[in-house]
Amino acid sequence: MTEPKYRQVKNQLVADLSHIPLGRPIPPERVLAGQFAVARSTIRKAIAELTAEGRLLRTHGKGTFVAEPQQAQRLPLAMTSYTEYMRGHGRVPSSRLLELSTVPADEELAERLAVRSGSRVLRIGRLRLADGLPVMAETTHLSLVRFPGLRKHLTPEASLHQILAARYGVELPGAEKSLETVLAGPAEASLLDAQVGQPMLLIRRQSFDTHHHPVEWARSILRGDRYKFQFTAAFQ
Repeated sequence: MTEPKYRQVKNQLVADLSHIPLGRPIPPERVLAGQFAVARSTIRKAIAELTAEGRLLRTHGKGTFVAEPQQAQRLPLAMTSYTEYMRGHGRVPSSRLLELSTVPADEELAERLAVRSGSRVLRIGRLRLADGLPVMAETTHLSLVRFPGLRKHLTPEASLHQILAARYGVELPGAEKSLETVLAGPAEASLLDAQVGQPMLLIRRQSFDTHHHPVEWARSILRGDRYKFQFTAAFQ
């Protein structure tokens, strides 16, 4: 499946950002449109997603700048699947499959999944719903070298974690997660029935098997008004 044009532009912009100092502006939309030979609407969509991800910062009347990195913090989120979480809270979970494609691993994905750059990776895009309402847009990546044939086992209602356990004998006892607030880009706003610029929660998740080998790399955008996290802390 061919990647959408805006995503190709976005991926190239990500590579270009590494050569621009933090806090410095990126070229204007018209310049980028000419550089990539695409419509300005394509550039705007790519920039909107990078802004939603926290890579760029848009300032009204001034331009778009390379964002400063945010302070990382480990979060004690329980390792549970979306399906299990929602059922455990009395909600009816469902999913809509948005994308199921094979892509070559770029440098970041190769590092996250411990595979060679260029290796075949399965990208799964899903819209998560609770009681019929859209809650989360999730993109997950897994190595097809490690999980051959995974694609044919996936259905909109299937639990990925249950498939990994039943078909491949892989359990996911833990993960490293980061949680931050971002603003909804056009794609997320459309999927989640929200407004562009509405505050969202962004979760990045790196899941590991029982031998602490990386299994999946996922990015989720959530509506905070439709999803709640509960934390349990031990007092010392």
